[in-house]
Amino acid sequence: MTAGGRSRDEARWAWVPWGVAGAVTALLLAVILRLPWVGDLGVHAATIERVRHDPLHPGDPLVDADVPSPYYSPWTVLLGLLAKATGAGAFGVLRGAALVGLALLLSGVWHFVRTLTDRRAAPPLALLCVLFLWGPALFEWSGFLGLNSLALTVSYPSTFALGLSFHLWGCLREALRAGSGRRVFLGLGALWAVVLLTHQFTGVVASLGAAAMLLGARPWPARPVLVRLAAGLALGLVVLAVWPYYSFFDLLGAGADLEEIHRALYRDLPGRFGLALLGVAALALRFRRDRRDPLVLFFALGAVVFAAGGLSGHYAWGRVLPAALIPAQVAAAVEVAGVLGTALPPRPGAVGDRRRRTFAAALATTLTAALAVGAWTQAGTLGYVLPKDALPSAVAAKYRPPWPGYRWITPWVRYGDVVLAKTFPARQIPAYGAYTVAPGYPDFFLPDEVARKDAVRRYFAPGTPRAERLEVLRRYGVRWVVAYPGDGGLGEGDPALRKVAVGVRGQVLYGVVG
Repeated sequence: MTAGGRSRDEARWAWVPWGVAGAVTALLLAVILRLPWVGDLGVHAATIERVRHDPLHPGDPLVDADVPSPYYSPWTVLLGLLAKATGAGAFGVLRGAALVGLALLLSGVWHFVRTLTDRRAAPPLALLCVLFLWGPALFEWSGFLGLNSLALTVSYPSTFALGLSFHLWGCLREALRAGSGRRVFLGLGALWAVVLLTHQFTGVVASLGAAAMLLGARPWPARPVLVRLAAGLALGLVVLAVWPYYSFFDLLGAGADLEEIHRALYRDLPGRFGLALLGVAALALRFRRDRRDPLVLFFALGAVVFAAGGLSGHYAWGRVLPAALIPAQVAAAVEVAGVLGTALPPRPGAVGDRRRRTFAAALATTLTAALAVGAWTQAGTLGYVLPKDALPSAVAAKYRPPWPGYRWITPWVRYGDVVLAKTFPARQIPAYGAYTVAPGYPDFFLPDEVARKDAVRRYFAPGTPRAERLEVLRRYGVRWVVAYPGDGGLGEGDPALRKVAVGVRGQVLYGVVG
């Protein structure tokens, strides 16, 4: 087959993944306009608000305490400074962050894949695999790139960090191949540190991927290149050590509270990630050709750490699962793009051509079917941009409404006020500038976290004496209480409270008297 023939054959079908990837990108842009809220969005909005009000000493983003927080990353600090300089609201800034994160992710996938193959359909096909090659059961988690998950987390630091990670892997492959100078490797070291500071779990994924790019480099880098690489690594460690907003290395001992939360990552693996087995088959093909294939090494490192976490009970290690999924998904795209590029109509009597064509057709059909299953699983994402009554009933059944938020309390609750609420509202209220008594999420650097959670529990617990409830309000300077009528706590007629407003689903805002 001639190069010109291959090029013409690729051109006949390469527009398909490009067109589908373009449509998916348009969907994500529409999602950004709506910015649906489920999960950690409130934490990131609160972080921007704290930096906006005090860039040098923002304090804990969730409770009124002068302690550091890992949420103050280079990215969120930059967003907070942007909010302060422009006067934009936190959610407006987060929409801008989502656009940047999406642009980095799309360009990062393209950049990384182009270091693996020159087939023109491979980058958009890789994007489709990263978004849809998951499983027949819906799964959403920060740092996991399924379409529905990405729609809910596109403004998160994890998306920004993943976009940088793809660029890190691509730049590292190019630098090792070209034997680049010291400045390039110093820049890569600083980039690696920014990823780790921005989202620590994604930083581990980025580190495993970088290690795989090095171990799979061909030819093996010369000694001067390795010395420059070591200098870049050293600079990255220095950046991690001097970051002023929190101590990165203190996080190494902060895992106990995370294990139970992440146990869910080890449940229903076939349902959530079964379609990625097609990528594992593609990795097997690559392993037969090259025992040091970087995607194979990347997958192996991620799978080993993930398995070790499950076996040892360190379930937080499950957050490295993208280090196994991403190389498998990318491998599926690269292999299919590669074989389809050779799938010209067979010449008469050309048995080898017919076999290649049959293999290419089978592989492409299998991947198309897997992507279709993954896309159908995540079809509810359309509900974030279309009215529910405009969706077909089967799609509407897959749609999960986002959280309504607590903007309704803002006419009364001011920045810095302390609100007492249970865990679920405590995950959203700080987004509007208020503090809560106890954080809605694990807070590693908060020394009295357990006492604060216990105080909230005791306030709402049935049978708690009135004097003890009043003591909780006094101790934490509570000015407002948000609760459902049946939540417990001081009754509506108690003289210490005054009913101010009723919000979504019957929740009540009470002002604390005196």
